[in-house]
Amino acid sequence: MCRLFGLTSAPRRTHATFWLLDAPDSLREQSHRDPDGTGLGWYDADGTPQIRKEPVAAYEDRAFAAEAKQVRSATFLAHVRYASTGGLETANTHPFEQDGRLFAHNGVIEGLDALDAHLGPDLSRVRGRTDSERFFALITRETAARDGDVAAGIGQAARWIAANLPVFALNLILTTKDELWALAYPDTHSLYVLDRPAGGHHGTRHLDHSGAAGRMRVHSHDLATAPAVVVASERMDENPHWRAMRSGELLHVAPDLTITSHIALPDAPAHPLTLDDLRPEAAASQRAA
Repeated sequence: MCRLFGLTSAPRRTHATFWLLDAPDSLREQSHRDPDGTGLGWYDADGTPQIRKEPVAAYEDRAFAAEAKQVRSATFLAHVRYASTGGLETANTHPFEQDGRLFAHNGVIEGLDALDAHLGPDLSRVRGRTDSERFFALITRETAARDGDVAAGIGQAARWIAANLPVFALNLILTTKDELWALAYPDTHSLYVLDRPAGGHHGTRHLDHSGAAGRMRVHSHDLATAPAVVVASERMDENPHWRAMRSGELLHVAPDLTITSHIALPDAPAHPLTLDDLRPEAAASQRAA
């Protein structure tokens, strides 16, 4: 399944190194399918969003994804994609940017014709063909309609989709230059949060996180002396304080690292999908790697 990773050390800008496909040689020997894209988003000192992303369609692309990417930011967003809709193109690779915000999604939304009709003119924000970017466009519209309240925009967009469209999962991470939001819905896939003090739970360690099967690795020396909050699709180290988000939980990390959350979607999807309901490529994208 797609891998999500978000990190904020706000207000401090920290250095971090990302390997979005660690150890590509060993990956090719695994029985599960290779990823279809990798992407990393962060912010310059002036708040300008930056994205490096690439579809993974050949060995050369896997080599690109395995290269160490050293960046400095207060917030980071990384994604490893397994395609469910949209081809292997940069335009379909996460993260996406709209109105200075970065977004990545793990899940499947069907009924895209109805979503397109609901978006109307806001469909012009969508550059690729994914359900994820359409979901983001709806969040962007609903946020603007609520005077920039991102949490309210996410909640309204997700509730409309859950009430009107077939849904497998809506897990997401959204960032600005100094804030982070995450939604887990429904309980199809896990999403974990770690409120990490400086040095981790040992008090003296830098951050060195590694996902399952070499899918993603993140390293930061700066976080030996700075606190951070991490949201990820899996527990990425031995820290005992990882917490699984609840179904429907919408979490916000403020610019001072204060965490708040509430249940934004208390009800189950009106049209829930199972793996058996999905097209073969979509089902393959949602199975655990």
